[in-house]
Amino acid sequence: MKHLPEPSYDLLDPNLVLGAYAVGVFPMADARDAAGIYWVEPRKRAVLPLDGFHLSKSLRKTISADRFRVTADAAFEEVIALCAESADDRPDTWINTTIETAFTNLHFRGYAHSVECWDGDALVGGLYGLALGRAFFGESMVSRATDASKVALAWLVARLRVGGFTLLDCQFQTPHLASLGAIEIDRADYVALLGGAIEGSLGGAASAGAPAGDFGALDRLPPPAPLPPTTEGAATVSGPLVGKDIVQLLTQTS
Repeated sequence: MKHLPEPSYDLLDPNLVLGAYAVGVFPMADARDAAGIYWVEPRKRAVLPLDGFHLSKSLRKTISADRFRVTADAAFEEVIALCAESADDRPDTWINTTIETAFTNLHFRGYAHSVECWDGDALVGGLYGLALGRAFFGESMVSRATDASKVALAWLVARLRVGGFTLLDCQFQTPHLASLGAIEIDRADYVALLGGAIEGSLGGAASAGAPAGDFGALDRLPPPAPLPPTTEGAATVSGPLVGKDIVQLLTQTS
């Protein structure tokens, strides 16, 4: 890991954050209550190939059964606050108030997004990250119920695939991410992937035939075809996307 000697401030300029991600650098704090932040550029980077998500049989079953209600950008501030909370398996986090405020501002500007998992009205897991060009930078994910973060990540991958994204950056490799298909690559390889994914996204001319990723494209997919008629002879009307639709999107070959 390479710590860059960039000064930190109580208020982190969102434009500075965007520029940092565009060159492969991101902010972290030493602890939730830390006063400042530092900038990180890992020598090894974890990425999850969007066509390489590992959908285990058990996770497929959980998603198909709609064990959780999944939304996007419905509770960004609640998700980042949940990610920043201490838990038994994570007594401290790197998300301090400075980072939380900056990403909340970026959410209101349309750059930062969240995926939420609900059990009834209770938020039990999710993730958040930053979209820039055709890259999505995953920041943190959290589970307060078994498999909630895995389900959120699965829905994210489906959303990114539909939206034309080409890079899902996971920052640091972990056994949990590796089990879901993440791989670790050298910094130089990461920079090459990043350059192709964000070309033209910070004010330059957009590259021909390479529009920015569309985080909301999944929400605009046409509804699934109506189900076959029931035994009573009436067709069952289909509704919004459900877990089985996400499983189908994840198992489609490119």
